Amino acid sequence: MAKEGDKTSKKAAKSGEYDASSISVLEGLDPVRKRPGMYIGTTGPDGLHHLIWEIFDNSRDEAMGGFADDIEITLLPGGYVRVVDNGRGIPVDIHPKTKVSALETIMTTLHAGGKFGGEDSGYKVSGGLHGVGASVVNALSEHAKVIVHKNGATHMQEYKIGKTLGKVKQIGKTKHQGTVTFFKPDDTIFKDGISWNWDKIVSHVRQQAYLVKGTRIAVVDAREAGMVDSEEVAYVRELGLEVPTMSFFFEGGLRSLISFYNKHQTPAHKNIFYVDATDNEVMVEVAFQYTDDISPRLLAFANNIYNPEHGTHVTGFKTALTRTLNTYARTAGILKESEENFTGDDALEGITAVVSVKMPEIQFEGQTKGKLGSVEAQGAVATVFGGALSTFLEENPDDGRAIVNKVLLALKARKAAKAAKDSVMRKGALEGMTLPGKLADCQTKDPAESEIFIVEGDSAGGSAKTGRDRRTQAILPLRGKILNIERARLDKMLASEQIKNLVVAMGTAIGDIFDISKLRYHKIIIATDADVDGAHIRTLLLTLFYRHFRPIIDGGFIYIAQPPLYKIKRGKEVMYAYSDEEKFRILGPDADMAVDAGEEDQGTDEETDGSPEEEVATKKSAKVSIQRYKGLGEMNPEELWETTMNPSNRVLKRVTIEDATDADRIFDILMGSDVPSRKSFIQSNAKLANLDV
Repeated sequence: MAKEGDKTSKKAAKSGEYDASSISVLEGLDPVRKRPGMYIGTTGPDGLHHLIWEIFDNSRDEAMGGFADDIEITLLPGGYVRVVDNGRGIPVDIHPKTKVSALETIMTTLHAGGKFGGEDSGYKVSGGLHGVGASVVNALSEHAKVIVHKNGATHMQEYKIGKTLGKVKQIGKTKHQGTVTFFKPDDTIFKDGISWNWDKIVSHVRQQAYLVKGTRIAVVDAREAGMVDSEEVAYVRELGLEVPTMSFFFEGGLRSLISFYNKHQTPAHKNIFYVDATDNEVMVEVAFQYTDDISPRLLAFANNIYNPEHGTHVTGFKTALTRTLNTYARTAGILKESEENFTGDDALEGITAVVSVKMPEIQFEGQTKGKLGSVEAQGAVATVFGGALSTFLEENPDDGRAIVNKVLLALKARKAAKAAKDSVMRKGALEGMTLPGKLADCQTKDPAESEIFIVEGDSAGGSAKTGRDRRTQAILPLRGKILNIERARLDKMLASEQIKNLVVAMGTAIGDIFDISKLRYHKIIIATDADVDGAHIRTLLLTLFYRHFRPIIDGGFIYIAQPPLYKIKRGKEVMYAYSDEEKFRILGPDADMAVDAGEEDQGTDEETDGSPEEEVATKKSAKVSIQRYKGLGEMNPEELWETTMNPSNRVLKRVTIEDATDADRIFDILMGSDVPSRKSFIQSNAKLANLDV
């Protein structure tokens, strides 16, 4: 690491000054375009959006340091993005080592930024570890521009694929303070196209707004509003554009985040626990509230970076939570001497909690920053949270008793579920000794080439069993809709014959004995009808997998089959259409007449009786017949194989979870007990549905 340690820079940094001496330089920029995946993970949609996060994180770090309270992200025509903050503004004076402007150094040099030198740097706490953000975005953009408002002057510099198009120059005077960054990603790098996902950006920004309380963060979609003047330097809200805007400002911080996630839940106690304190230079912020649910929701952040795999801060939280609740329950006489202590799982059942730490030196396990590895975070969280929770329970006795009673209920339910599970296990139902009678298993025992189709009904099951490739394809038919397990405990689930059959067929077992290494099929394919009942069954199955077999989803083993909607015959030629759009493409010039005559029974040569297959008169040929499939059971084995099961022709959609917290919330709405919220969600999203009822 470059040395930067003169007394002047130390004094400036400690006083909050942010100038060229705050910037460290490590190495050049050349590797970025050659291996972009090393810096942004992927050149697909996730990597594309990572460019926004990198620039946004710089503005957010200004807010975390107390230097900014307003950030805006604007999507502009042509793929451009603009990020504006009212922070200190990137330094524009000459850097002592590079001998060029600090702005140019930051934008064109890898590992250059104000986040390296500890007390000598411009930041005490930051989300960016490697200082690669701005320079990587610049390197992967066909055009970028930065406008800096600082000390009464406006400076600007432009770039092309990471190279400067001229020196930093002063372009005017200003009353503003802050940084404006424009960039347009290079479509030769992002070959899937420059397509910004509004919902993805809004979700990310909302989460960050909770974590940086007191900061206004907005997202503006100006893609259809006309190009904003490239010299415009005012904030978007001053432009008068009539464009979609989402603005977030949460004074309550994590308390507000807990309220948001529990909006569709019934709280088990009134007051949300909250603490914000520092221990050994580790800033600890924790909020939680129990609900009547049985699933825990635990979000973890380190320097505002989401940690889906948790880490040391969560370990400290769990340890302090379990220990403190046991102590309080014993002292209050709620937990009798004859009863066993709460376990960690008992204490977590139904909790919605957020654990956030901020620290100067931070270590993650792996390059994705998914898991915090800093040891000091564990002790700091345990100390701060444990002490504050003891005080909260004593000062709020009603909340304290409600919390402990909730955990006590979890303890009793755990013991009952264990007894039920042990009873089932003694009978050998989950030991894989006897596969379900309805399962038509495949011949191969290699999970990597084995796949199982979960089909709806015996009729579809019969066709699938006859038409399948017996060597690699297994069939498990379901009888109707399975149990909604959203609020069901393990003992009730195992009492369901259909769920038990599915668990036995997969081979992984369930609960605390779940073992993904024993998964018998590496493709689990949900094949239901294209109607409301089929969609419901699919949702029930996805709820089961999400709540109890999450590693199977994370491993990429769950798929949804896409059977065709139409069988089209033109003479002796047979074609299948998987959507209305594809049907019209196949029909070509016959499409309009086919729609009018075939599906609405207008102007045909022959009368139809409303059966699925109708004869349609066309201009180019004597007859075109269109058969609309309402269910898999309508297909004969050959058709089902050719359209839905043959690996050469079929269409499968892999189930992934891009945002686990959003997925969790949607499952709550769709499958939980909050009927008004479910009705509102369905009404709001009905226009997005692609169901043929």
